[in-house]
Amino acid sequence: MLKNLCKITFLILLVMAASGKFLYAQDGTVKGKIIDETGQPIPGASITVKGSQQGTLSNVDGTYSLTASAQSTLVFSFVGYLKEEVAVNNKTTVDITLKIDQKALDEVVVVGYGTQRKIETTGSIASVKASDLVQTPVVNIAQGLQSRISGVQINQNSGSPGGNISVRIRGTNSINGTSEPLYVIDGIQISNSGGITDVSPLSTINPNDIESIEILKDASSSAIYGSRAANGVVLITTKRGKTGATRVTYDGYYGTQKVRKTLPVLDASQFAQLENEVFKNNYYKDPASLGKGVNWQDIIFREAPIQNHQLSINGGSEKTQLALSLNYFNQDGIIINSNFKRYSYRLNVDHKVSKRIKIGTSILGSYNVNNGITTGSETIGDAGVVTGSILGSALGAPPTLQPYHADGSVFPFGEQAAGQYREVTNPLNFASMLNRTAINRTLVNLYGEVSLFKGLSYRASFNADLQSSLQDRYSPRSIIAKNDLSDNSGSGYKKNANSKSLLHESILTYATQLAPNHSLKATALFATQIELFNQNEISATGFPNDATRNEALQLALTRTVTSTRNSQRLDSYMGRINYGFKDRFFVDLTARVDGSSKFGANHKYGVFPAVSAAYRLIEEPFIKNVTWLSDLKIRGSYGVTGNAGGINPYQSLATVSAQGADYNINHTYITGINPSGISNPDLRWEKSKQANIGIDVSLLNNRLSLIADVYQKRTDDLLYVKALPLSSGYANITGNFASLQNKGLELAANARILDGAFTWNVSGNITFNRNKVLGLDGGLTQERFITAYTVLKVGQPLGLIKTYVFDGINQTGDAILPGYDGRLGGHKVKDVNGDGKISADDQVVTGNPNPKFIYGFSTNASYKHFDLSVFISGSQGNDIYNASRLSFENPGGGRNMLAGLADRWTPTNPNNEYASAYVSGRLPVTNHFVENGSYMRVKNISLGYTLPKIKGIQQIRIYASVNNLLTITKYSGFDPEVNTYAGSNTVIGVDNLVYPQAKSLLGGLQITF
Repeated sequence: MLKNLCKITFLILLVMAASGKFLYAQDGTVKGKIIDETGQPIPGASITVKGSQQGTLSNVDGTYSLTASAQSTLVFSFVGYLKEEVAVNNKTTVDITLKIDQKALDEVVVVGYGTQRKIETTGSIASVKASDLVQTPVVNIAQGLQSRISGVQINQNSGSPGGNISVRIRGTNSINGTSEPLYVIDGIQISNSGGITDVSPLSTINPNDIESIEILKDASSSAIYGSRAANGVVLITTKRGKTGATRVTYDGYYGTQKVRKTLPVLDASQFAQLENEVFKNNYYKDPASLGKGVNWQDIIFREAPIQNHQLSINGGSEKTQLALSLNYFNQDGIIINSNFKRYSYRLNVDHKVSKRIKIGTSILGSYNVNNGITTGSETIGDAGVVTGSILGSALGAPPTLQPYHADGSVFPFGEQAAGQYREVTNPLNFASMLNRTAINRTLVNLYGEVSLFKGLSYRASFNADLQSSLQDRYSPRSIIAKNDLSDNSGSGYKKNANSKSLLHESILTYATQLAPNHSLKATALFATQIELFNQNEISATGFPNDATRNEALQLALTRTVTSTRNSQRLDSYMGRINYGFKDRFFVDLTARVDGSSKFGANHKYGVFPAVSAAYRLIEEPFIKNVTWLSDLKIRGSYGVTGNAGGINPYQSLATVSAQGADYNINHTYITGINPSGISNPDLRWEKSKQANIGIDVSLLNNRLSLIADVYQKRTDDLLYVKALPLSSGYANITGNFASLQNKGLELAANARILDGAFTWNVSGNITFNRNKVLGLDGGLTQERFITAYTVLKVGQPLGLIKTYVFDGINQTGDAILPGYDGRLGGHKVKDVNGDGKISADDQVVTGNPNPKFIYGFSTNASYKHFDLSVFISGSQGNDIYNASRLSFENPGGGRNMLAGLADRWTPTNPNNEYASAYVSGRLPVTNHFVENGSYMRVKNISLGYTLPKIKGIQQIRIYASVNNLLTITKYSGFDPEVNTYAGSNTVIGVDNLVYPQAKSLLGGLQITF
């Protein structure tokens, strides 16, 4: 049998060899040259044999050579040119002339209130494709933009599911106001707070629904949004229906997440030794026998699933197009009891009523549920870190204690170890608390468009952003030690909030060709917007039991009720003129007038003008003949934009408040009303003046493209809280007192390295931004501490870290300088000014949280049915104040410490880094806790395979993706991409144990019918 099998195999191989020899004998060498319509050679053009993977690329002089059969067909292609197919028909030479693809030349980008051909853009506008946006599994639209666009810095403030992000376009532009950009989704304007504990409003929108994103970075492109554009504008266009057969697509993935790293802490035996040393007792009789003890980080961290499922329907006729999608997203957090769920739908409909009239709608609806957990604290020191969050308590929890009772319930620390660790919280307490936010959100856009006559059209749109939320909190009695229970134990909270943003826009657009070489487009806008907000909240303490949690707040012993309502209105007028000459010169003029109810009576209206121009040198005859140059454009712009997000409504008016206005009348407390704010009729817009010069270059037949921009932006009339003399009866006043400057350089490059059967593209960007405080309160203040370690200083960048200088450990025989609580074995502070004492004069700038540069790099490759993408992001030169180390390197007893404290100072171990054990000791705020926050992160690696076509199915693709696989950094904390103060403009790069980002592995499936 084996013999017969060998014979058969041999015969098969013989036949295959003969067949191959016969086929090879029919093949021949085909040569030729590829040129463009001007006769110039095209290097790097792709030549493939149709129906096979066989192919090659043209040489520098446009020539090529490949083996092909006499009956085959050759396919010639190159970016920016129309594809050509030529039958060989026994020819040995096939020359070809490729024609320019006018559609590629006419590629359009979305700009405010319309579109432009890409070659016509005069401002600094960056685009992101939908395929790039969802390359990594993101909850938040902005997460998908991270490190993909030069000039845009995006920080993931919290790794919690649904956690918020901070976006800075060309730096921080405000001090007390917001620096978050304006988001415009299908014409609907929304804002993001950036707050660390907030559920990001961008998380309520499904990223898979996005078609494209444009970032308006300079003043000329963003000034059309006037008073809301100082921080840049992000234009988001969702997927719309297309004419043709109905297509049904399923896109889903499932994966797991886990914590990237944990922090080393003392084990049980080391902790017991430290406790005995601090309190100078022998509470732990035999520390060595305790072993490792409980690892609290293992208890709170988990391997968590993440999944996403979307079903989309797209199609339509010549008159009506429809796009519908349904989405379900569910992400468990890597910390127990944290989760985010999103249920959403999108419906886009466009209908041509007649040749002149078109109507349509865009509806985005979502229901989101976020189960949060407390992480991070803006309070440095012992109590704020140890008891204020689940991470702080997990690091500080004694490893000698137990997490659970025998019945599985939480074991309060007050009931263990004779109650001596009552001030430290069992980390499971935070996991037992209810902290849920449910958000309903609907974005609606209705539009009608009519062509009045040739070149003139009118578009009316009615937009609404409707949002309601319910926040539930409850801290149960069951997590409190029995001896600590009282009538006030147990606390509950409910908050209902509702907001409406209603916007109407009327747009007139006129486009005409003045002469064969002159084009003109004019746009006029009137818009009116009203925002309404109200909320009601009730907090209560003292529950009889945990049976009803916060669903029966009337059972509580003490209840407090508050309510809030406000409204604001914005009226706008805008005009824009776009002029073009021969696709060579372009000029844009824009002016917008905004009037806001928030500002003072003397400054209700602001004017925001801008001008920009572009010169496409590639259209000049003397440059057209430069064969290696495909495109060359120089851009310049200058404009003014505004920021209305710095204050809440009514800040320009004299206000009163019931808060803190209790009066004792006849031994009875009565709530009254007292003055709370002084009027300021001159309160006005924050204004940013920005100049930009840019250049766009394409080389080697568009194989390599480069974009460079240099900008300078000065923001004046910054809203700033200025202290008033107490004799005024008020503590402070909000006014336009400060100024700030940003300037920088942006570079972006894209390269198409290989075409044909194997394709390979790479892209990268790098941004250098420098900011500087130019003034605070009219020159009265030159420096102001914001926290114990961060300052605002005129002439310096925002958020500088200013501390004492760490000078080692006080050793035996060292002199203890007066002025600070120094001790033998404690942290030594350097006498910087040499006056023999330690005072505030010895504090110096020891860190800068602003990066020297940020960067991103991505590469995409494909071969046959396989595709591979890699995305890397990074930040260089920024410092982090690791506030958590100030607590967990302070061996004051009663809580656990970081593992380095095993090598603490003792008379027999005089090390020069870690302080000695000392009951209730304190460490000075020094640069010992300032760390290098630079990092390079492999953000995503994805590998996909597209199956061969199956009848009835357009495409099936399966893929695997790993996220946050590797982070190269010297930072010792959980994650270098951190800021406890989140969206703050002044306190930057502070780590007080924020929810860390996860690394994840997932698999996905995409099917199109």
